[in-house]
Amino acid sequence: MSRLVVVSNRVADPRKTAAGGLAVALAEVLSNTGGLWFGWSGKVVEAADGGLPGEGEVHSHQAGPVKLVTVDLCREDHDAFYLGYSNGVLWPVFHYRLDLADFDAGYIAGYRRVNQLFARKLLPLLQPDDVLWIHDYHLIPLAAELRALGCTNRIGFFLHIPLPPPLILAAIPGHDWLVRGLCSYDLVGFQSSADHEHFCRYIEAEAGAQDLGEGRWRVFNRTLHAGAYPIGIDVEEFTALADAPEGREMHERMKKEYSRRKLLVGVDRLDYSKGLPQRMRAFRQLLTAYPETRNSATLIQIASPSREDVSAYSDILHELESLCGSINGNFGELDWMPVRYMHRTVARARLPGLYRASAVALVTPLRDGMNLVAKEFVVAQDPLDPGVLVLSRFAGAAEQLKDALLVNPYDAEATAAAIHLALVMPLEERRARHQTMLENCRRYDVHWWCDSFLGTLRQAQAEERGTPWLRL
Repeated sequence: MSRLVVVSNRVADPRKTAAGGLAVALAEVLSNTGGLWFGWSGKVVEAADGGLPGEGEVHSHQAGPVKLVTVDLCREDHDAFYLGYSNGVLWPVFHYRLDLADFDAGYIAGYRRVNQLFARKLLPLLQPDDVLWIHDYHLIPLAAELRALGCTNRIGFFLHIPLPPPLILAAIPGHDWLVRGLCSYDLVGFQSSADHEHFCRYIEAEAGAQDLGEGRWRVFNRTLHAGAYPIGIDVEEFTALADAPEGREMHERMKKEYSRRKLLVGVDRLDYSKGLPQRMRAFRQLLTAYPETRNSATLIQIASPSREDVSAYSDILHELESLCGSINGNFGELDWMPVRYMHRTVARARLPGLYRASAVALVTPLRDGMNLVAKEFVVAQDPLDPGVLVLSRFAGAAEQLKDALLVNPYDAEATAAAIHLALVMPLEERRARHQTMLENCRRYDVHWWCDSFLGTLRQAQAEERGTPWLRL
């Protein structure tokens, strides 16, 4: 079997399941092939080695059979590549927030410079039959930079965030350069069919791509495969967490503490894409329109810190804190607070117990690539007495979890009505909805995602890989 080489912005030790979904998904195949995982070290150096921007030190160590290789970034490149272009341009635009994008022409140069750095440092490490799997929006041009250096390996790319419709994508200065970078891959994977459709519409309209059928396109004088590969979770691993001591202890504590009330839960990073202020307004509408929920429903909202040095995140933090305080002030009693808000990270081992103790999960982003919290909630439930998932129709997971209560998070009244329906839903309906969603989670788990993507990539024909990169 060909060796797998994974490239992502950050690298994790695949032996540690707490490292997160990507590490869990790739651990087996990386280990089986003696794979290599390459990315940024997480270290920012004020002056790069040799005095050149981006020429940071390369680090290498073994994690069992897997080799981890990382590179440092200098301050200039980190700020332009990571803060500037990746998270100041691509993240907001790909989440449909053109109003928050900072189209500073200087950022794109740093973004390209770091991708060129990655290509230069990675190329000498490659073997002729390696299969490369590159991840996420930070590294869109990496295949093109590798091709420009003579790399002929099969290279796949997976986008973990949404891809917007062509007209929104076209608002990015240099959008044609960016998409041509995507077309340098042999296979491009997306979280949802909607994202895949946006890509196909763009390359057909803007690049004159020819549809060859079966997910194959002829574009820029080469053949490209594209498709939807919705990422899942490791169902067995998460079920084991729920049955582990920390998971059971959390479940028992929450059930005891909220024995007289119904618990609702939201677990998100603090990000403007998650729709947290809109969620709080919907919860306030629930308490207003359905008085019977007062003193009986409690929402635990966990909002993990995220990029708080960026003004947009500071603004949403203050708005969320104000809304939570207002709801508690207007509706709270001496022995009941409607919202328990926590601006910190909760240990992953404790989350399954919290999910299982909750009657309702609120997963209501304004736009999201997948949102695996929805699947984690489903898997953590007691099949005999499951909770109900209230899910935004704008989350990628909505394409698979159709038996959730799908809502428009911009519509506070309709979302409040859906939450109320979830709270009063009969047991048999809850069981039926949960069973269907659990079957989907099991069938399309993280291992299916990994196997199906890599299976397609390994079968992809390596056609005319020498197409030159469109230089800026």
